[in-house]
Amino acid sequence: MRTFSIVAVCVTNLLIGLRYVWLIRRDKISPALAMWVFFTIAVIGSLVTYLSEGDYGLMDNVLNSADLVLCGGVALAIAVWGNRHSRFNRFDVGCLWGVILILVMWAITRQHVVAHLAIQLILVLAYFPVIRRLWRSDHNTESFTMWIGLTLAPMFSLLSSQGGLATIYAIRAMISTSLLLALMIRVEIRSKKRMPIQ
Repeated sequence: MRTFSIVAVCVTNLLIGLRYVWLIRRDKISPALAMWVFFTIAVIGSLVTYLSEGDYGLMDNVLNSADLVLCGGVALAIAVWGNRHSRFNRFDVGCLWGVILILVMWAITRQHVVAHLAIQLILVLAYFPVIRRLWRSDHNTESFTMWIGLTLAPMFSLLSSQGGLATIYAIRAMISTSLLLALMIRVEIRSKKRMPIQ
């Protein structure tokens, strides 16, 4: 079961990452470089605090490890082919400073669990701009395929996660992505109700 879990998470994230990079390369989407740089830094912080908390390896929190490759790869693709000039907005800067402050405090106190949990909170907050946009939108701007994959990967990871922090990381990811999927469905239903009857 552990092998299945690790392979399923890695393959799911790889497919999502390749699809994202292909869409960026083809200029079909234009994700903000600032957001993906922030996610990469936050995922690094999350993984470092997890690994420091116990005698764990990268595959013991396979989702966090795979997310690092996904986020870093997407950020690199945006830097090479995408909108490199996207600036950090105030919200991005606030989240980034939050993660940096948490990591500085962690380096001083070595409170691995507290730092890890605080980073998970910031990762939840980072979804707020997308949540707000979907809540107000009359049409869906997100990909169901991508977000379903990003919901399945944490489910698969729970089969091999080691330690409470890995479980918290996966559950946080599932809740966040499931909420976005629910909002996407809501937008689809609203847009169909507004369509004129032919």
